[in-house]
Amino acid sequence: MKLVFNALIKFTVGLILVGVLLFLPAGSLGFLNAWLFIVLLFAPMLVLGIVLLIKSPGLLEKRLGVKEKENTQKGVVAASGLLFVAGFAVAGLDYRFGWSEVPTWVVITASAILLISYALYAEVMRENAYLSRTVELQKDQTVVDTGLYGIVRHPMYAVTLWLFLSIPLVLGSWWSLLCFLPYIAVIVIRIHNEEKVLENGLDGYMEYKKRVKYRILPFVW
Repeated sequence: MKLVFNALIKFTVGLILVGVLLFLPAGSLGFLNAWLFIVLLFAPMLVLGIVLLIKSPGLLEKRLGVKEKENTQKGVVAASGLLFVAGFAVAGLDYRFGWSEVPTWVVITASAILLISYALYAEVMRENAYLSRTVELQKDQTVVDTGLYGIVRHPMYAVTLWLFLSIPLVLGSWWSLLCFLPYIAVIVIRIHNEEKVLENGLDGYMEYKKRVKYRILPFVW
């Protein structure tokens, strides 16, 4: 029950916070792209949370943890938070003042990418029971090298990049996209730091790096 309560609190707080960040700058509840985004994000999140609660409560508990131990990662989390606040606020202002004209087909495509990314996000969690929202080594942790982990070393970050970069387009704002683009650099910093932690403490990770050469994008990086 404690896990259920914690999950519901964080879900509710997240929903309210996103709503405030979008609708307050927009000055209207008629911001339809914001409603679309909220449904696309929070409906799958609720379903995934229920599935994890039933099938893997331990993984759900780890995904709810947000306290980083690494100083670099604390900075990454702070930077991510600022980018999201700015991105949502700018999208709301964009709606209010009509700065952007994003074609409907772009919004639909971005919505599809967001949903596909979330489905892949769930698949990554199915493949890796050690996934945590913080960078840390866990007891008895082993290298996962099957499925998406056999293609890139950090499929979770690859998927979240597609997911997060689709958000401003779902919201119908080119200016918001500019706010989200620096998230790419944030992810790169997080990956470099995380790999140092894994190299120093996870048996077999160096051999895994030799087998799977690319971090988030095959043939590129």
